[in-house]
Amino acid sequence: MTEIHNSALLEAVGNIFDPHTKSTLEESKAITASNIEGDTVSLEITLGYPAAGWQATLDALVREAIEGVVGGSCTINLSVKTSVVAHEVQKGVTPLKGVRNIIAVASGKGGVGKSTVSSNLALALSAEGARVGILDADIYGPSQPRMLGISGRPQSSDGKSIEPMMSYQIQAMSIGFLIDEDTPMIWRGPMVTQALEQLLNDTQWKDLDYLVIDLPPGTGDTQLTLAQKVPVSGAIIVTTPQDIALLDARKALKMFEKVEIPVLGVVENMSTHICSQCGHEEAIFGQGGGHRMAEEHSVDVLGGIPLEMRIREDADSGRPTVVADPDGKATANYKEIARNVAGRLAARKRNYADVFPSIVVQNT
Repeated sequence: MTEIHNSALLEAVGNIFDPHTKSTLEESKAITASNIEGDTVSLEITLGYPAAGWQATLDALVREAIEGVVGGSCTINLSVKTSVVAHEVQKGVTPLKGVRNIIAVASGKGGVGKSTVSSNLALALSAEGARVGILDADIYGPSQPRMLGISGRPQSSDGKSIEPMMSYQIQAMSIGFLIDEDTPMIWRGPMVTQALEQLLNDTQWKDLDYLVIDLPPGTGDTQLTLAQKVPVSGAIIVTTPQDIALLDARKALKMFEKVEIPVLGVVENMSTHICSQCGHEEAIFGQGGGHRMAEEHSVDVLGGIPLEMRIREDADSGRPTVVADPDGKATANYKEIARNVAGRLAARKRNYADVFPSIVVQNT
């Protein structure tokens, strides 16, 4: 094999389209090493996002591309790796120690299943191969402790910071861990803001690729604090196809645009209803609303989740669907959404604050 063959091979593999980043492997600089010796082709591909559920498909696509150039008699040594780096955040906001990327999940309106999406998204990212945490930012109505099946109080080793709670291999923090479940939080806005900052900054997050923040509904104090003080890499908008939900989802999307936090896309929850008795599927909340909103604002639809009794039952039982039914159709949807979220983020600019050392000038 000659250098010409090598160039043709790299071109063939480089033209493979990655639906999660919406770019080719060449455009995303995913081919990180290649070598041809005799009839043996060695290739290393490094993805910028976790993609355990897509590796078999990618492997087949790469082998097909290589064989199309050098023939089917060659030996192919293919290695697919993942390297998640930190990506750009708002200007003037300091990166959070122990966290590479923060992903905010918002809805603008309550009752659209945002917290269920958040917990399953975090678990799906973990299942795809990432180190993940989740912060329940809803001070008035925390739901993640129940959804993740966590009880007890977080520990503190130094009396100043707190250790995250663990559930299904993800790190979690919520005001719900610090109060009784039936205790109402009768707090004014400044107290809520301070509580959120403490939960975020005083938790000893441990080497996270992604921290998912489950935001409360609306565009108030919590969202403003997030925009001004929290280094957010990207946001996701959760909506149903219903027009009423879409009105508030648009407000949430526009809020992130104004504070210069990139919206990675829209998740259309309860996209259709699936009958638990006969399996009949019906669009009881309307059709295409999330797609129309995404098109209007030039963002992507990251995926859709049906309104299914099993998903609600899993969340209420403390075993979200990604854990309770790992091979089910709904879990496959959540994993596809997770890869799309992480892939869209991987396509954005990198944050080099964690790469370059700080330069301090001292008088000597």
